[in-house]
Amino acid sequence: MKNVVAKPNLRNQQRVDVATEVTVEKTDGSSLVCSVSNISRTGLMIACGQDEVRELIPNQQTPAPGAWIDVKASFSVPVVAAQPVIVVTHGHIVHMRRISRDEFQIGIQFADFEGNGFDYVDNYVSKLLAAEAN
Repeated sequence: MKNVVAKPNLRNQQRVDVATEVTVEKTDGSSLVCSVSNISRTGLMIACGQDEVRELIPNQQTPAPGAWIDVKASFSVPVVAAQPVIVVTHGHIVHMRRISRDEFQIGIQFADFEGNGFDYVDNYVSKLLAAEAN
């Protein structure tokens, strides 16, 4: 498969709320499942508990710029109504925020995609944004 590099992360990328699951795999091969809160063309915001944060983020400290945590994320997006595809992307944990005692948000910035993953995400986000506008 060819890898496609994601567009640079720009904070002005529009995000859309979604409710789906994502499998996040660390570089050591271990993985866990979290919920996706929102998605943009450049990344995902996931929601998880303290146990998942402990596994993903050493010392539960937001990664410093340039010292991001490499992960691989797999999630499903509908290409057509009855046919979802699995998108596999390599990315970085670039953000962590505590929402409540056991609720956290983790931001994953896309670095590159396997296959046509970027096109699938781009089309999915475009459809959701168009639906919000109506």
